[in-house]
Amino acid sequence: MKTETAIRMTGMQALIGALGLVEAERFLAAVSRDKFDYAPWRQTGLPPMSVQDIAQQAMQRSAQLNTPNP
Repeated sequence: MKTETAIRMTGMQALIGALGLVEAERFLAAVSRDKFDYAPWRQTGLPPMSVQDIAQQAMQRSAQLNTPNP
């Protein structure tokens, strides 16, 4: 299990990789500025996925990250 610090670092790397540094900063500023309620955002901000789908994708990603590259 990753530490909270490791999760934050991975999340920042993912944001920067997907958005670039400036847009990642803008995203974080927007989330921090707004009163953020996860429940409605989860319904509209993410693709419709069941808990089982999310868990399956998380397990697949974890397996990829833990497989040594040849």
